[in-house]
Amino acid sequence: MADWKEYYRSRTVSPEQAVAVIKSGDRVAFTTGNEPTALALALLARAPELRGVTLFLPTPSRDFGWYEPGFEENFTVEVGYILPVVREMVAQRRCDYNVQTMRVEYGPFDRPADVVMVELSPPDEHGFCSFGASLWNKKQEVRSAKVALAEVNDKLIRTAGENFIHVSEIDQFVPHVSSGRAPGATDLLGRKAAEPGLMEKTIAKHVAALIRDGDTLQIGVGSTSEWVARLGVLEAKNDLGWHSETTPRGVIGLVRQGIITGARKTKHAGKVVATAIGGGSADDMAFVDSNAMFELHPAEYVIDSRTIAGHDNMVAINSAVAVDLTGQIAAESLGHTMLSGSGGHLSFAIGANLSKGGRYIVVMPSTAQGGKRSRIVPAHETGTVVTVSRTLAQYVVTEHGVSDLRGKTQRQRAEALIEVAHPEFRVELRAKARKLYWP
Repeated sequence: MADWKEYYRSRTVSPEQAVAVIKSGDRVAFTTGNEPTALALALLARAPELRGVTLFLPTPSRDFGWYEPGFEENFTVEVGYILPVVREMVAQRRCDYNVQTMRVEYGPFDRPADVVMVELSPPDEHGFCSFGASLWNKKQEVRSAKVALAEVNDKLIRTAGENFIHVSEIDQFVPHVSSGRAPGATDLLGRKAAEPGLMEKTIAKHVAALIRDGDTLQIGVGSTSEWVARLGVLEAKNDLGWHSETTPRGVIGLVRQGIITGARKTKHAGKVVATAIGGGSADDMAFVDSNAMFELHPAEYVIDSRTIAGHDNMVAINSAVAVDLTGQIAAESLGHTMLSGSGGHLSFAIGANLSKGGRYIVVMPSTAQGGKRSRIVPAHETGTVVTVSRTLAQYVVTEHGVSDLRGKTQRQRAEALIEVAHPEFRVELRAKARKLYWP
């Protein structure tokens, strides 16, 4: 575009003017990560005049009001991940859950949005804007939507990779309204940092023993798994690599310490590759900003099991809510109650299994509900979503040890899993296993 500056100037409008394009019956997509606050609030103000507008929010983290009862005629809400702000709405079945198959969902879109809303940085000297610390599938969503609205946030960082788009691909721009969330105050999913207990420290040490120098890591955003990056258990490792959907708290620190170097990576050697980077302090994010070592690529590439498997010694570490005695891994729901979402868990489980020297590790506390319920169960409760099949299960880690399921029979698997269950539940689990798997 010859005169992108004039295009940008002429397309910069108020939030109210921008959302005027939305009409009843439209599908409006918010992008994963930062939700454009000014655009969302302007849309909320139009609720009385709209009917049947579908709102898709992949990672809902801020309460804009439409999660409360009373907006059913105006907005139909779809979510892609269960976070605290929508938990009550999901429990009351007032919204729908978008079942994501990561490789398909982030490829060519079967249901392009009528309007997509996204946060972008101001354009650089060539007219290119950054998506900041969270790329995901935003570029693909912008290109597939009929109308793309961008909220311009001058606090967004720039990274290498494919984390940019030209102003000519955006229909209208609006000024940003801050969410008030300070860098490092929460992770990418809006959760505040907690302090680790003995259980988290023990699990992290068990996992560290399974990691070797030169491994390429993926660590999920689960409250248990991310402690592997935060507790210093990897400080004795050398030349670790990073290829991950997200980048939980602690990872940037490992890069700054020279523990994650990417020097031995099979793909993108010397680079920290993800779809999103978050949870770091202001100093961490300043370190990432315009640092060529950090590359953000689209989710359709990063979370493709073939891309993941192309890394030798790929180690995928993810949280679960329960594992049954066959090795089936539940990471999304208990019974019919949705707790989170699948994210890239399955893709990384497949990729790590196919990787030369790869390992797939599931971490979880041995109990839930204050010790009243075992997370190692004879069989999953009816309605529980199985995120990863038993044929892909390798290591299951609790504070009581490491269960290696590779090459084991059904009886051997049950015995190995019971060994990492809480001692108070082992007698009951063994009795039920005997009824299930022995004559």
